[in-house]
Order: sequence, then structure tokens, then C-alpha cells
Amino acid sequence: MIQNILDRKGSEVVTVRATDTIKAAADKMREHGVAALVVTSGDTIKGLISERDIVLAVSQLGQAALITTVAMIMTHSVVTVTPSDSLRHAMQLMTSHRVRHLPVVVDGDLVGIVSIGDVVKLRLEDLETETNVLREVRIATR
Repeated sequence: MIQNILDRKGSEVVTVRATDTIKAAADKMREHGVAALVVTSGDTIKGLISERDIVLAVSQLGQAALITTVAMIMTHSVVTVTPSDSLRHAMQLMTSHRVRHLPVVVDGDLVGIVSIGDVVKLRLEDLETETNVLREVRIATR
């Protein structure tokens, strides 16, 4: 479940306003060591901006990208999950929508964010646990 990821990594979400500059967003990403920010207006999710979005903006706009607003390049249609959603569901959403970050929402409130790295890490831990259990069962039945 997505809640398992939030339990491990915490529920802090770094946000940015749509009116902030791309430079301010990049600075915030660097300061917090994150690759994406949720764009908010008050308590409402307006979009998502990622490192990839910033690189594309710099490539297209050059130095002018730094003073361009987040609203100009952010992803507007944000795909979200809930804490009770399964890892499989999150992986399917990430694959079908070609996104690497999913805000976690409960009753319209932002309660966390998960990345593809978070999902893969938890899935690998689950697989390792399953492997160890099967190994122990095999040893016990000899």
C-alpha cells in the first residue's frame, strides 16, 4: 500500500506556487533534495513541476526560462493516489500516464507524494521478504 511508503519516508511535501519562477522552483528542489514539486494555490493542487520540465524549458527558452513562471511549464493534469491504493495500482498509473511522481490525496487534501523510486524500493523489499520466507519454508521441509 501507498501508506507503507509514507510511513517510511514521511508525508512532507514540498510545494511551489504557480506564480513562482522556474529558478525559485529549481532552488527549492535543490534545497530539499527532491526531483518534483507539487504546484498549489492555497490547499488546491494545480499541477506538478519536475526536473525534467525545467530541463525542457531551459532547452526551449534558454536563460529566459529562469524568470518564466512555474505555471507556464507545469503539468496541469495531475494523477493522484490515496494511501490505501496498492503498489501495483501506483505502478500502473505511472506507466500508463508516463509520470514519475504521484501526489497522495485524502478527501482532496495533499498528504504526501510518492516517486517511482519509492515504489520500486518498497516492491524490491517485498520481493526480498517473500524470497526469504520461501527459502525458510524450503529449508524447514527438508
